[in-house]
Amino acid sequence: MSTSPSSNAVKATTQGSGSGAGADNDSAPEKRKNKKTGKIVAFFLAFAALAAVLFLPMDTLDRPGQIALAMLAFAVIMWVSEAVTYPVSSVLILGLISLLLGFSPDPDKPGELIGTSAALKTAMSGFSSSAVALVAAALALATAMQATGLHQRLALYVLKFAGEKTSRIVVGSIVISIILAFFVPSATARAGAVVPILLGMVAAFGLSVNSKLSALLIITATQAVSIWNVGIKTAAAQNLVAVGFIEDQMGQSVSWGQWFLWAAPWSVVMSIALYFIMRAAIKPEAESIAGGRELVSEKLREMGPMSGEEKRLTAIAVVLLAFWATEGVLHPIDSSVITIVAVGFMLLPGIGVMDWKYAQNHINWGTLIVFAVGISLGSFLLNTGAAAWLSEKTFGALGLASLPMLATIAIVALFNILIHLGFASATSLASALIPVFIALASTLDAPNGGIGFVIIQQFVICFGFLLPVSAPQNMLAYGTGAFTTKQFLKTGIPLTVVGYLLVLVLSATYWHWIGLV
Repeated sequence: MSTSPSSNAVKATTQGSGSGAGADNDSAPEKRKNKKTGKIVAFFLAFAALAAVLFLPMDTLDRPGQIALAMLAFAVIMWVSEAVTYPVSSVLILGLISLLLGFSPDPDKPGELIGTSAALKTAMSGFSSSAVALVAAALALATAMQATGLHQRLALYVLKFAGEKTSRIVVGSIVISIILAFFVPSATARAGAVVPILLGMVAAFGLSVNSKLSALLIITATQAVSIWNVGIKTAAAQNLVAVGFIEDQMGQSVSWGQWFLWAAPWSVVMSIALYFIMRAAIKPEAESIAGGRELVSEKLREMGPMSGEEKRLTAIAVVLLAFWATEGVLHPIDSSVITIVAVGFMLLPGIGVMDWKYAQNHINWGTLIVFAVGISLGSFLLNTGAAAWLSEKTFGALGLASLPMLATIAIVALFNILIHLGFASATSLASALIPVFIALASTLDAPNGGIGFVIIQQFVICFGFLLPVSAPQNMLAYGTGAFTTKQFLKTGIPLTVVGYLLVLVLSATYWHWIGLV
């Protein structure tokens, strides 16, 4: 397989990026040692927190609920510190729930234990969620895009149309993220399609990977990915976590079209704000990229005409999008079902776009495990009353139930933004917080059982604007050396402020008018 100019640019410029590389290399072993030590400490701290919560006196919460809170404390420390990888911590959570709950007294059968078999069913309950099926299918769809290169072709066509002016390329970077969000249900895959192409354009202009032009383009594309994680239900796994909890605990379904109606206006306004914030925050070395259009055209020539696999995947993706958008309007087929059927077609010999062996080797199965275990933990918190207890002890102490809805949204959203600073995975954050928000919503005087309040908080969970560690797509881009943490923060702070204020404005106007809140 030939290596593209853009990917070569990424490799070459990443290896030589930054100043003071020698000093960094000298301190690298010490940094790795400190990081390893920190993870070991966090690992044992997680177990210490688990034990501490288990032995706390809690007269108002029964034993299963106390175990659920202990597991939440354990999970949060593991997730925030990344003491072990997310799939490994998820397996630990499965085992601990099964053991701790299994040897607990059964509330329904005095004198008997719940038993590890029944406890394992509780621990594994998330794997039976329809949201997990949708995530598995979405991962397969993202893998099909990577197998065919269709997402890269779409990005190249948009950049070719954008031309060579920096301002137009910035707009093109945003437009690419918007288009791909409809068809590629993976934020990391979307960023991975655009970043190498943009770096190739910068290299063609003769600038280094750590130039201001590079920072401008790469940060713009990455932030746009996060913005449209909010706008489209299937764009991010954390949205499906929230929808799964809402359907299971609140008894209400959220269709693709409903989510788009609620969230897309926020993402559209934020995309416009992103353009002006980026242009004000980072001034590039040049206002045009001479030869940029030729580079994109050359890359398209290298790809050749659309293959049969690309054409078939395009057809499948367009049909799939049509079914998603008309769910509950023109047909009753659930998003999960239609996506699984589409993946089935993608895998069929002759008419598909990839075989099972390729899918097996390239789908990130660890993500699926983390997702399912997160739902299991959240359901455990909700079903035992632990989420309601935690909501009462935290938000109840603030008297949120007596405050106007807008004030409640403002306070909880601010809390949401701050706690996100400690989480590298929005999926894990949603697993930890959405059950608590559902419990809080039940105490509020809100329409439709408070579903709007929960949905809005899920929008805020998608905020990954502040730090490179706030989202996987940020880390992917940061790994190229195209920008510094300071540059990312310089754009992330105003984006977060504007996004937060826009949430409040829409809560008081548009979302209120359409009956969401």
